Amino acid sequence: MNMETTGQKSGLKAKVQRLGSHLSGMVMPNIGAFIAWGVITALFIEAGYFPNEQLATLVGPMLSYLLPLLIAYTGGSMVHGQRGAVVGAIAAMGVIVGSEVPMFIGAMIMGPLGGWFIKKFDDIFQDKIKAGFEMLINNFSSGLIGFALAVLGFYAIGPVVSSLTELMAAGVETIINMRLLPLANIFIEPAKILFLNNAINHGILTPLGADQAAEFGKSILFLLEANPGPGLGVLLAFTIFGKGSAKSSAPGAIIIQFLGGIHEIYFPYVMMKPLLFLAVMGGGVAGTFTFQLLGAGLRAAASPGSIIAILAMTPPDSMIAVIAGVVVGAAVSFLISMIIIKADNSEEDDLAATQEAVQSAKAQSKGQTASSSSNQEMFGNVNKIIFACDAGMGSSAMGASVLRDKVKKAGINIPVTNSAINNLSDDANALVVTQEELYDRASQKAPSATFVKVENFMNSPRYDEIVERLSNNPSAAGDEGKKLSDDVVEGVADYDRVNHIVFAYEKGKGSANMGATIMKKILKEQGVGFTVSVAEIASLTDDPAAMVVTDQTETVKAEQQAPSSVHVPVSDVVTSEKYDKIVAQLKNK
Repeated sequence: MNMETTGQKSGLKAKVQRLGSHLSGMVMPNIGAFIAWGVITALFIEAGYFPNEQLATLVGPMLSYLLPLLIAYTGGSMVHGQRGAVVGAIAAMGVIVGSEVPMFIGAMIMGPLGGWFIKKFDDIFQDKIKAGFEMLINNFSSGLIGFALAVLGFYAIGPVVSSLTELMAAGVETIINMRLLPLANIFIEPAKILFLNNAINHGILTPLGADQAAEFGKSILFLLEANPGPGLGVLLAFTIFGKGSAKSSAPGAIIIQFLGGIHEIYFPYVMMKPLLFLAVMGGGVAGTFTFQLLGAGLRAAASPGSIIAILAMTPPDSMIAVIAGVVVGAAVSFLISMIIIKADNSEEDDLAATQEAVQSAKAQSKGQTASSSSNQEMFGNVNKIIFACDAGMGSSAMGASVLRDKVKKAGINIPVTNSAINNLSDDANALVVTQEELYDRASQKAPSATFVKVENFMNSPRYDEIVERLSNNPSAAGDEGKKLSDDVVEGVADYDRVNHIVFAYEKGKGSANMGATIMKKILKEQGVGFTVSVAEIASLTDDPAAMVVTDQTETVKAEQQAPSSVHVPVSDVVTSEKYDKIVAQLKNK
């Protein structure tokens, strides 16, 4: 019964994380646009630092059109690449024009919906289109499906979403008026440590906060999750009263968390002593209470949650209130953490040992060894390492930097990168490093990959194990290893060994098909009898006789999948000027 209940909770948590990841995944890549809007608002509106009536006219169109369209475009791209992005943006125009409120939530619905519809169309009809009609069918299908969804959004979805947005805004306003908003941190702080921080901030609070900021010039909602005070208080307490590696690593973690804005760095410290959940909850409630009491708010979302980013988004009349809320949140969190840490009579707070013990206990509960899951014996096949987290930024980027340095010092020529879980592709040659809480979602996206689960991206005992095991793989180490990007062909190459051409894609299947059609036409005109096919990059085989043509942004991935093939990167798969040169070389070989 307990095991079943645990499994259900884990499955539910994974589903919630997945939903939150999809929501935040549409917003986070566009945070720069939100920041640009916030800066323009802070500087040029009537109450800004440098009022400018002409430049202030940028504020409204950016809020009503640019930001929702970027969200919809990104959402459609997440579902079906470039074609999904275009249809998603067209579909979102229906809800944008059909509503009087900023359509962030509508864009989050219509973007993926447009991507899904065009994906289904391609799945059904792509292989049935006759040669020569690909561009015609693809363009008209995108346009007509986008048109239909735009009309649907204008008359049906837009009014519904508008009513829901107004209802949620009224609910938030009611909570604020009842002085109950601080209680939200009782749920927000634990949810952050369960890696729902991006989902909460960018999936829920940022869209609602943008609506509020458009009306009142600022919003307290931007501060609820982003407040660095609670995490700062915990780390300060470990710095002064902690023991062992937790004490020695806490000062560096403060810089990363408070100045760098990477809140994930303090999560393991809280997990190490579960009573510290009370500290971050108390600090969050106290900070939000102070924000509300003093009328604090930000112009736009602060991302990452750095004190620098927060102060940059703070209007002049809220500067003292924002600083006070951060200080109060840190002070309350520090005092509670101090009591909990000093009351603990254990001899040492060994952060790495705690992480390893937690990892071991979780692995044993699943019938695995402490150091590996069932597929971690396949290190000999690994030719790339990917750090995967919810958003593909922040903590995973820093973890990748740590391991990249270790790999380089060990003389191992394997690329180490970071990625959002939603952007993972199934690759049997990839070693994916992810956090225990995110493993279920990551393994669904890349079931063939080798996985290593860690508790903390910044300081995991697994990294030395990874380096040791890869060092025993001759293909990965020493002078025989070769950087995977060195074989990428930039122009005309030696094509003597080529006997067929493959247009490979990761997302743009339609573009690859059109490029293949153009290549077939040129080959036919030049009397060159080469076969041309289309394939996903993940399905490529290492074939020395194959010429692989890819979009230049995807060439390295294709080269990693098929290192012996001849690779040709192009800036535009559909209309590349290289194709005539390629055919000329093939004809004269």
